[in-house]
Amino acid sequence: MFENREGQQVPETTFRVRENNEWVSITTHELFTNKTVIVFSLPGAFTPTCSSSHLPRYNELADVFKANGVDSIVCVSVNDTFVMNAWAEDQQSENIRLIPDGNGEFTEGMGMLVDKAELGFGARSWRYSMLVKDGVVEKMFIEPNKPGDPFEVSDADTMLNYINPQAEEPEFYTLFSKPGCPHCARAKVLLTEKGAKYEEIQVGSDASSRSLRAVTGADTVPQVFRSGVRIGGADDLEAFFAQ
Repeated sequence: MFENREGQQVPETTFRVRENNEWVSITTHELFTNKTVIVFSLPGAFTPTCSSSHLPRYNELADVFKANGVDSIVCVSVNDTFVMNAWAEDQQSENIRLIPDGNGEFTEGMGMLVDKAELGFGARSWRYSMLVKDGVVEKMFIEPNKPGDPFEVSDADTMLNYINPQAEEPEFYTLFSKPGCPHCARAKVLLTEKGAKYEEIQVGSDASSRSLRAVTGADTVPQVFRSGVRIGGADDLEAFFAQ
């Protein structure tokens, strides 16, 4: 079993990272002193669960965490800084600070270093998350010690439920568009004016016309969704905001 380290100081470690093509040293003192920090750690960058669920959801809920007193969110993995930087760019994880624990010193200090030699990974981190206040672990969510790569308790929603069970998630919009479409441009202006966060999926680039029909039930763009519920085109969006 892994030791729950609630009430203990995080281990003192210096991480070597590349920022702006220069080597930089980041200490745990810099990361945690006088701050409330969420840390989640995972087996490796670019691995399936880490890329599809673990990191994206923390990134998505970053503003909610901030509104509930969290100063920063840190992702730690036993990878080198080049891999972590590439993963950050690939994931567009602008709200998460990805820290490379290349030598596994921090992870070992947390008692979470595990042998993944059977997968050719070498030493890696067990999956867990924790809330750290001024360098002291307040709460830890450690995945159960069983075969495979369990992902049951270290997720962002579990952490948010611990911090504030009544926290409300922000509205999020999805916009299906095509390049050069004036109505799509109008929809984007409307969303921007309202301060609405949205992702844009371009038909012909990110998705096909067949995918547009399958997902939206429509052949025309734009198609706008709010938290998974379809609003419609640009006129529909304008009417929605007018309400």
